[in-house]
Amino acid sequence: MTDYKDELITKVAWHYYIENLTQQAIAEKLGISRMRVVKLLDFAKQNGIIQFRITHNKEQKRLLEKLILDKYKLEDVFVIPTPKEISRMNDVLAQSAATYISDRMFEMQEPLYVNIGYGDTTSKLLNYLARTVEVPISVVSLTGGVNCYLPNAQSNTFNAKLYLYPAPLMLSDKYVCRALLNEPGVIEISRMTELASFSIIGLGSMEPSATILKNNALSQNEFDYLSMQGAVGDILAHFVDKNGTPIHSMIEDRLVSTSLFQLKALNNVIGIAGGTHKVDIMKAALTGGYLDVLITDEETAAKLVNLEEHVIK
Repeated sequence: MTDYKDELITKVAWHYYIENLTQQAIAEKLGISRMRVVKLLDFAKQNGIIQFRITHNKEQKRLLEKLILDKYKLEDVFVIPTPKEISRMNDVLAQSAATYISDRMFEMQEPLYVNIGYGDTTSKLLNYLARTVEVPISVVSLTGGVNCYLPNAQSNTFNAKLYLYPAPLMLSDKYVCRALLNEPGVIEISRMTELASFSIIGLGSMEPSATILKNNALSQNEFDYLSMQGAVGDILAHFVDKNGTPIHSMIEDRLVSTSLFQLKALNNVIGIAGGTHKVDIMKAALTGGYLDVLITDEETAAKLVNLEEHVIK
């Protein structure tokens, strides 16, 4: 009987945390009740069977989270192990962040509205989140760029209703952009962002691999110009300097995005970014006071707080 229970717990945990099946889907797949699935997951957490949040060095993880929390006056910090394959960073971060956010949503007794920003990591997170939540969520886009917010072809379940800006991220003309932003449908989406319980954003670096470049939202010349102006990266496609101060350029006039002023007024802004190439933009976002919560990996977290100095002391 014990062997059977152990095997069942392992299967339930695998389906839930690795395959991202819902509790109901797991119950149907294994021929057990949903309530039993819930109890088995709780048992697995309490008895250390599930350790997806545990690093190889728990003391260092706790130290990193506390140092970042104190230094940048955040509400919460969640540090995950740095993946061995750096190319999987966005996927691993998205999956971990979806679990973190799903857990926080479960504690809330209110309609679930979630704002999500533009980017590769946030796009992946949306797909993971919509496949794992038990209760349907309403997702509001913080920027233009419809394709970024659509479910991918691998999603069998997408438990989310989307409210999207009906526009690209960047328009070719400032007058067209201004007219579009005054459309009733666009104004309504902008107002909906104020209803959200969480606002989830990625942070873009000034690397050649930046999503905003890969998606051709900006030309290479425009990107280089912003870099010359002192930009260290972007927040919701608004480029900022090392202190988090916006870089003023004509590009802003063509951008369909929630302003950084509005972002600061939103509830529970969760920033998700990893990789040492993101350190500059992460420091800028934290220094500028745009984030309430940070989700990142160990190596990047160590760079954010110069861990070596703290260890030496």
